[in-house]
Amino acid sequence: MCCCGTALGGAKGGVEVDPKGLSPMELERLSRAYVRAMADFIGPDVDIPAPDVYTNARIMGWMMDEYEIIQRQRAPAVITGKPISLGGSLGRDEATGRGAYLCIREMADRLGWVPSEIRVAIQGFGNAGYHVARLLQEDGYRIVAISDSKGGIYSEGGFDIESVWTQKIKARQVQAVYCEHTVCELIEHKKITNEELLELDVDLLIPAALEGAITTQNAPNIKATHIVEVANGPVLCEAEKILLENDKLILPDVLVNSGGVIVSYFEWVQNRSGYAWSLEEIRGRLEEMIVKAFNEVWHTSMHEERGLRDAAYTLALRRIGDAVAAHGTREYFKNGQ
Repeated sequence: MCCCGTALGGAKGGVEVDPKGLSPMELERLSRAYVRAMADFIGPDVDIPAPDVYTNARIMGWMMDEYEIIQRQRAPAVITGKPISLGGSLGRDEATGRGAYLCIREMADRLGWVPSEIRVAIQGFGNAGYHVARLLQEDGYRIVAISDSKGGIYSEGGFDIESVWTQKIKARQVQAVYCEHTVCELIEHKKITNEELLELDVDLLIPAALEGAITTQNAPNIKATHIVEVANGPVLCEAEKILLENDKLILPDVLVNSGGVIVSYFEWVQNRSGYAWSLEEIRGRLEEMIVKAFNEVWHTSMHEERGLRDAAYTLALRRIGDAVAAHGTREYFKNGQ
């Protein structure tokens, strides 16, 4: 279980535990105990936790409730990713996947891709993986491989994402099915491991599970020409050097999965103002911010001949430099201006 700071924070913290082995009551007790331990370090104006690995809206709601009990006041802005009924934001559940989809869409426009000709493999079929898969399929992309923590499935003809997701919710594992209403039937497929999925001959590889998926051991075997990091840090630093030497294009996590943090910020703003936005407004604002950021990173990468990750970091450091300079630098005071 993990929470990441947003809006005013940026760090990560969590509890090392297998939540799948906990009862609902044990999970609630753990979530509330975590907030009791962290209550002095979080707050609507200090650091705002958001959902991450193995946390969901219900868990974030428990955390907010515990903080309010400790503080003896309403404080919905202390936590994001909450249930809508507890002050959560519309569109937060799909935000990470939608942000990743928007980045892929912008990249595809620049590369002249025909979606129906692009084969996609997605490692990690949780909330983010599902939504990016769903949106890509709606555009005509062929999702040929999907996996979760228990293993994966592959079919050259592709999968119906809604059917696979529906069955995953029921069976708690990825299964190759096609569903009509409540009737699902197994379709022809091959069972694969997470490691095999990463090395498939596809056009677009989306690691959307945990960090460190692509290492120096498997990087030389990666066949996908384009890698989109939906997870945090799925490509290790030394592995990225190998991929770049092999002419792979990598969309970095700092840009790709920022949709979740952006909509968490939107939730915080709504909580502070006491006014809820419509889903259309949230999606529109998210698209505006993601597309703008993508354009800046892409332009910097192309014109300064940097990798996309270096371009993103370059832009970030320049903005920090501008903020520092706005206070007045040594040169400013030395010149007596």
